[in-house]
Amino acid sequence: MTDKLSPERRSANMGKIQSKDTSPEMIVRKLVHNLGYRYRLHRKDLPGKPDLVFSGRKKIIFVHGCFWHQHANPICKIARIPKSKTYYWIPKLQRNIERDSQHQKLLEAEGWRILIIWECEVRNTVELKEVVSKFLSN
Repeated sequence: MTDKLSPERRSANMGKIQSKDTSPEMIVRKLVHNLGYRYRLHRKDLPGKPDLVFSGRKKIIFVHGCFWHQHANPICKIARIPKSKTYYWIPKLQRNIERDSQHQKLLEAEGWRILIIWECEVRNTVELKEVVSKFLSN
């Protein structure tokens, strides 16, 4: 299957994708702040530059995009592999998964507890609030 967009247009689209301050991340940050918790953002001294860091609690929240981090939940419709240029996408997305796993292992070895929130999970704010509250209160 070929790409519906020209290479120039595809490149422009891909160039607009952010790694920080994404919509799902902003939803989680606002929810956490409204719950009364304070955090640091994207600490460069920690593996994977976690999205939200609660140093005093030794807890971290990652907000993962379902496509980029390949959410393994079969219900998730966002985490699909593109049909074109699979020779490029499959290794790239696999490297992301491997890197995420490596970062988690390093953080856990340093005593951090980790919560991963997937892009598709931020839509259900009631459930999200419950999960985040439970994670941060323990």
